[in-house]
Amino acid sequence: MTPAVPVGRSVTVAVPASSANLGPGFDSLGLALDWVDEVEVTVLEAGCEVLVTGEGAGTVPRDRSHLVLATLEGALTELGLSLPGVRLRSHNTIPHGRGLGSSSAALVAGLLAGWTLAHPREPVDRQWLLQRAHALEGHADNVAAAIFGGLVLTWSDGDGAGASVRPGRLHPALRAVALVPEVSVLTEHARGVLPAQVPHRDAAAGAGRAALLVHALAGDLDVLVPATRDWLHQDQRAPLMPAADGLRRALRAAGFAALVSGAGPTVLVLVAEDRVEDVRAWLAGSGAGAAAGCGVHVLRPGVGARVLSVSG
Repeated sequence: MTPAVPVGRSVTVAVPASSANLGPGFDSLGLALDWVDEVEVTVLEAGCEVLVTGEGAGTVPRDRSHLVLATLEGALTELGLSLPGVRLRSHNTIPHGRGLGSSSAALVAGLLAGWTLAHPREPVDRQWLLQRAHALEGHADNVAAAIFGGLVLTWSDGDGAGASVRPGRLHPALRAVALVPEVSVLTEHARGVLPAQVPHRDAAAGAGRAALLVHALAGDLDVLVPATRDWLHQDQRAPLMPAADGLRRALRAAGFAALVSGAGPTVLVLVAEDRVEDVRAWLAGSGAGAAAGCGVHVLRPGVGARVLSVSG
């Protein structure tokens, strides 16, 4: 028989939101944000209890199909353990379906909780988390940012190869203003509208801007606007999120480095700390109509997923 995790063992983890792509870094660049979901998992003798507060409290599953629990059980199976019964308490603050990495945060939470239940006194193997998350997600930008924090540069050689990641440097004054609409967009829909091929000139232009973006984030914040120009996905996805696209274009015309966060429709403005008030002033003035209905959140780069407590 497969050994079970001891009844009574409990772990609490915190996982950050993340923004993928950052304009030209499609499926390769990710940025963790200081916007966190907390998950507590306790092993029971039998049964399944799911208690959710915050985002998604009225819509997420209340059984073992919950994304955190499904990922947790898969992780434990790989680690050679079974889960007799479980109680999940989740407090969600990351908006769902808005391009801020909520599903990646859930995956990472399940993997981190699973690893810690199996190895409560060992350091977390973040490379194991990365490879498992990459296999589940299919691309590493969001999950790597959630696991390691800060800015991540990710790549894979394909054909079943695992993910690789390196941290990117971030200027300490960098801030991200998230403009979060009430509507959501499914990632699969946003991926479905992307063309199978792009012109060589567009690919070359995008590669140049992605390189410039890494440079800009490291210290040259004055070139964030040209560095966030993209040819591969934002214009193609505009029909799915016309209001967000209009807001992005208006912000860029006003001189701000605005981009669609992940698959959207959240618009993220990358800006130096001393220009945050300029963004607020624009939103309150000439941009009020374009930003109508959006929540405004001024964020810093976030730390990676962490274990808050473990017992039993």
